[in-house]
Amino acid sequence: MPSTVLPAAPTRGALRPLGLDEVDITGGFWARRRHINETVGLRHCRDWMERSGWTGNFRAAAEGRVQQDRQGREFADSEIYKLLEATAWQSASGSAPDVDVTALVGAVAAAQEPDGYLNTAFGRPGQQPRYSDLEWGHELYCYGHLIQAGVAEARARGGSGGELAEVARRAADHICATFGRGGIERVCGHPLIETALVELARLTGEERYLAQAALFVDRRGHGTLADGEFGRVYHQDDLPVREARALRGHAVRALYLAAGAVDVAVETGDEELLAAVVRQWEAGVARRTYVTGGMGSHHRDESFGDDFVLPPDRAYSETCAGVASVLLSWRLLLATGEPRFADLAERTLFNVVATSPAEHGRAFFYANTLHRRHRSAVPAPDTVSPGADPGLRAPWFAVSCCPTNVARTLAQLPAHLATADDHGIQLHQYADARIATSLTPGHAVALRIRTDYPADGTVVVRVDRSPSDRPWTVSLRVPAWTAGATSWLVEPDGTRRTVVPGTAEVTRVFRPGDEIRLELPVRPRWIGADPRVDAVRGAVAVQRGPRVYCAESVDLPDGLDVDAIRVDPAVDPRDGPDPAGDTVVVDGRLAMYDPRSTAYDARRDEPWPYRPLDAPTAPPGSDRAEITLVPYHSWANRGPSTMRVWLPADDR
Repeated sequence: MPSTVLPAAPTRGALRPLGLDEVDITGGFWARRRHINETVGLRHCRDWMERSGWTGNFRAAAEGRVQQDRQGREFADSEIYKLLEATAWQSASGSAPDVDVTALVGAVAAAQEPDGYLNTAFGRPGQQPRYSDLEWGHELYCYGHLIQAGVAEARARGGSGGELAEVARRAADHICATFGRGGIERVCGHPLIETALVELARLTGEERYLAQAALFVDRRGHGTLADGEFGRVYHQDDLPVREARALRGHAVRALYLAAGAVDVAVETGDEELLAAVVRQWEAGVARRTYVTGGMGSHHRDESFGDDFVLPPDRAYSETCAGVASVLLSWRLLLATGEPRFADLAERTLFNVVATSPAEHGRAFFYANTLHRRHRSAVPAPDTVSPGADPGLRAPWFAVSCCPTNVARTLAQLPAHLATADDHGIQLHQYADARIATSLTPGHAVALRIRTDYPADGTVVVRVDRSPSDRPWTVSLRVPAWTAGATSWLVEPDGTRRTVVPGTAEVTRVFRPGDEIRLELPVRPRWIGADPRVDAVRGAVAVQRGPRVYCAESVDLPDGLDVDAIRVDPAVDPRDGPDPAGDTVVVDGRLAMYDPRSTAYDARRDEPWPYRPLDAPTAPPGSDRAEITLVPYHSWANRGPSTMRVWLPADDR
């Protein structure tokens, strides 16, 4: 019987997702991150939303005092819903997060109006009327997170809905009555409702929710929203989804819309719509994505830039865009079965999602720069950060969409590791894990995965349970980052063969105790960019397995900043002394005249910063050096620092 504990549960597609009751992450990198999320992160979010007054908004609405007492931005309701979703998925993994869910759900339910409307920022005396600001009001966006939380609650309970699921369903009925044909024929400025309605349709079997989601997708791009400061492209209201050629506009909005369009396409069998999203994804990945997997190069409007406009020091790469990218890639993987979508999800998980939270789980990055030129002041632990300073993680933000988004992503992460079909199991992300499912009725299988990935590239898959009378297939993704190096697959009978990026398969009648061994070439490698990425021309980066590395000033001598670094790409990068792969060493030099980030010394400046190409480039005082790099996701955990991912190549 297929699992019902699924963050995304398409009724058709190339692959069947496995639920949180079928996959358990038991150790390693992601187990540690999920433990911090469960024991620290969820409570941290709950406490900050309480002290900021966001949870109190629901009580104020129910008691008729919301006009004078409401706190937070117009979309603050959505953060409570994301927290509730995260706790539902975490509890489905057998955990008991330290969050009083019953009280939160009760407050939300009490604020819902008789016709299903639920929002604390609009619609009551003294507030703007309902749906009077679809461009910026986020009412439908908030409903999206409410519905996703309700679906999570129902699925975590095994398919039986509780109070939150009932609240979500009443809200969805209100949406269909208000925005259906003949109603308000417009869309929300921030997509998300589309995916939520499809998931509710999958849960309940009610076709009207799917039909409403399809309406929202088809209405997008027809100018139903007012033009504004950033143009219609900001809201993806400039072109219909089927006509767009690339991901564009506000990055989070674009990615959520694309995910919703995939959901609609899959459930309706609309191959044209699915192909349109794949086309947009391909262009976005090829031309508008950072080496970390981050998306969004504009600070002013949090948007995608033009093709190949990827400046590392101006990278916005919002954490929420990373989360949305993972959700989109997951849906495309399920729909098509193509491993390239898992490749991007892996890169984004390790280098964006994992980068946002501090190691202690009580501070977060909102934006994820690839080059930090100045040290930031340490945020006070009890102060809300007013903006998205990418220099140090802050405990909370005036707009704190990212902490709760990370929380719900980590809570549901086991469901992203593997899939199944009638013929076998497919492994897409690697972690110590247990998998137990049935391929078809009566054909139960169980796997045990042992690995120290990504520190080490060896993945051992042990078969613990298998039908005795039929062959089946274990498929393993061979990551795209292995291109140009040799990967090996060892079958249970000892047969050893090379495998190339894509998918490696072993088909046989498995016996309990059989093992498959995948050996991936995890070692430091230089990475170069397409020459059309002008901002990093003449620079290189280091990648080890799926993780991108960076230089951080705390590892440099004499208080130098990272702008002093010049590396020698003629010498291969190599592992540092840490056996876990937490450091990489490269050869280069340190320009000792380099100005500090806090004060430039004009006496050390050249009179003109440009030079003939035949002029010497090595300034007096440069020293040859071994330069230590650390995983990008770990930067800024050791106090204020400067940092860079792309390192200028020594051109002496």
